[in-house]
Amino acid sequence: MPLTDRRAGWRAWAPAALGLLALLMVSCDTGARRPPSAARPTAPARTAAYDAGWATGREIHESGGKGAAVREVVWGGCVRRSLTARPRKVVERDRGAWVLGCRHGVSGAPHRRPARALTHRETDPGLLAGFRSWAAHHGARAAAAGAGRVVLVHLGDHDYDVELTASHDRAADAADLADAFTEWWDGDDGDAGVAWNLLVLTRDGERLLTRDL
Repeated sequence: MPLTDRRAGWRAWAPAALGLLALLMVSCDTGARRPPSAARPTAPARTAAYDAGWATGREIHESGGKGAAVREVVWGGCVRRSLTARPRKVVERDRGAWVLGCRHGVSGAPHRRPARALTHRETDPGLLAGFRSWAAHHGARAAAAGAGRVVLVHLGDHDYDVELTASHDRAADAADLADAFTEWWDGDDGDAGVAWNLLVLTRDGERLLTRDL
């Protein structure tokens, strides 16, 4: 091939080659500058919740000793703390995992993250029907009229909270409903395990108030 033809061919091909080379350089550069964490998947929600609970449990253990473990594990301290623990975004992703971490931390148990999510919700129309029937025979019909549905919030294999959706928008208006439901419950934990808290919610899911069960 004559030299002039080779030069003409190079001039025609060179821009495309340079463009391809630039593209490869940009791609490599982008990968090199990516933060190391970007290449790793984010930790499961239960892991972050468990770690936060474990840290809280360790703090309680260091300040309260062995006596704190009885209060937090046996008497439901960790479960009740989970309702106000921070940061809320972490705790609410798997409150059951937070409770387990708190119990492990306060009792000096090994740091052992759960292999599955521990929180799951279950509607229970039977409980709502039972409450309304009781209320009708115990002078609480008006209070029970504000109850919309009952959800069991399981926090593991044995612990759970009860969520009661109300038609009220203010805690003061829902107080009679909460009092009546708590009286009806009367410590009967049933077959699902141990119920610790009653949470009364608005129809939009906002928490109005809580009661011990």
